Amino acid sequence: MNDDPNRAEDWIRLPDEELRRFAASLFLAAGLDAEKAHCVARLLVLTDMMGRPTHGLAQCEAYLEQIELGQMTCDGEPDVVRDSGGAVVWDGGYRPGLWLVDRATKLGIERVRGHGVFTCAIRRSHHIGCLAALAKTATDHGLYVTVASSGPHSKLVAPYGGKAPLFSPNPFAVGFPATRHPVLVDICASLTTLSMAREKADAGTLFEHAWLMDSQGRPTRDPSVVEKTAERGSLLLLGGYEAGHKGFGIALMVEALTQGLGGFGRRDVPKRWGAAVYLQLIDPAAFSGSEAFIEQMDFLTDQCRANPPLDPSRPVRLPGEQATRNLEKARATGVPLSADTVASLGVLARRFGLDAAILSENAKLSGHRAAG
Repeated sequence: MNDDPNRAEDWIRLPDEELRRFAASLFLAAGLDAEKAHCVARLLVLTDMMGRPTHGLAQCEAYLEQIELGQMTCDGEPDVVRDSGGAVVWDGGYRPGLWLVDRATKLGIERVRGHGVFTCAIRRSHHIGCLAALAKTATDHGLYVTVASSGPHSKLVAPYGGKAPLFSPNPFAVGFPATRHPVLVDICASLTTLSMAREKADAGTLFEHAWLMDSQGRPTRDPSVVEKTAERGSLLLLGGYEAGHKGFGIALMVEALTQGLGGFGRRDVPKRWGAAVYLQLIDPAAFSGSEAFIEQMDFLTDQCRANPPLDPSRPVRLPGEQATRNLEKARATGVPLSADTVASLGVLARRFGLDAAILSENAKLSGHRAAG
């Protein structure tokens, strides 16, 4: 599958509002309460609209399975461990991570105007999806945002100089507003992700570069090494063999911000799929002012775009620029989904006895066979 969601021959485009309603109906049927179902559906569709298909509606099957297994809590509120106004610690009780972070962001937007900085650490969250999609809520309100996540149960990345996996990929995102579009940086401490490795392993393809290492510490392009139960390999740290100390530092930083500040992590040996989360919002108005911030960031981003490109056909592009274009196109022409994702959604609809007309009617218009 080509990973460019603008290639019409590879993607089925469906209306965003109808997709949100359909996805929400799946989560409602599975048992999520209404607020959580609609929030998760909205953010998954936004993720697909931004061009991050591995973390969009493709996650529905896994989330619904977690609900059916009792591994994702469907209702209730997070427990407040500590609240000092500008700093909060929640125990999420394995409620949907997208909802928890969205809820924390909205609380932060209310409080940051009075504190200048708002920080929330969340222990025992479920999976939080695409960090850039979560960060966009804050940048839309003129705030600088940092989101970080780690999986205390997960061991996929070895520390620098070691060969046994210890960390999760430990993604983090930063975002800030600018006049033309928000800048959204979404990266992780490893060179690639588990989702990408699984996608390639399922397709029987290799990575273009040796972004993994086997159990003996040898570089490899084979994505299956991270799924082997015996002699399991790992994802390479950002920087690879030569400069992996940089990725190691990022991994340690994320673990400290998420598990350290949240007070729950690897030391507790959790067995469930979940996340430790760090969210921080900064209000530029509390510093030199929002107008001064935007002026500085506009100048910086304009200077980046004006930088002489290595390849004239590929000028310098800011993080978040393509996501903004993808969003605009998705609103105009539909949300791009792979045929596999549409087929999976059709199966889920049949399982819960839901109307899947949106999939069959719109897939037919896109020249693909109906999924359900």
